[in-house]
Amino acid sequence: MSDLHDLVLAEAILAKVSAPTKRQALQTLCDALCEAGGITSRGVFEAVLLREKLSGTGAGDGVAIPHARVPGLKAPIGAFARFDPPHDFNAMDGRPADLVFLLLAPEERGADHLKALARVSRFLRRPEMREKLRAARNAEGLQALFQTSTPRSDAA
Repeated sequence: MSDLHDLVLAEAILAKVSAPTKRQALQTLCDALCEAGGITSRGVFEAVLLREKLSGTGAGDGVAIPHARVPGLKAPIGAFARFDPPHDFNAMDGRPADLVFLLLAPEERGADHLKALARVSRFLRRPEMREKLRAARNAEGLQALFQTSTPRSDAA
């Protein structure tokens, strides 16, 4: 499955966010995801910051996938934002990220976390998908991309 409809919450898709710092960018995403997912935000932001301190989550090509495992979740959930200005997530290519997908997963289900992280990474690694995400006019357009993407022939 190459789409992310079961991970990304529609209410946690932010078409344009202007956050002056990476910390504020992460806080905005955490707040949106917690509110959309109906989960307590206590500890979520700190878990994401702790994970980010271990090693940057920049994937390159202007993409970052901050992620953390948090208690109380039953399944992985995600939020997405386009940031202007982009922020440095320590990507190997040195490029700051404007496309950021926040992934939270259940604390006790490490395999689910890794599978979800791999799906998000495969999705955002596709140059044509990054172009479409950057070109989408609004949150509804972004949501449609997460719901209707089709697998590439080499990913089947």
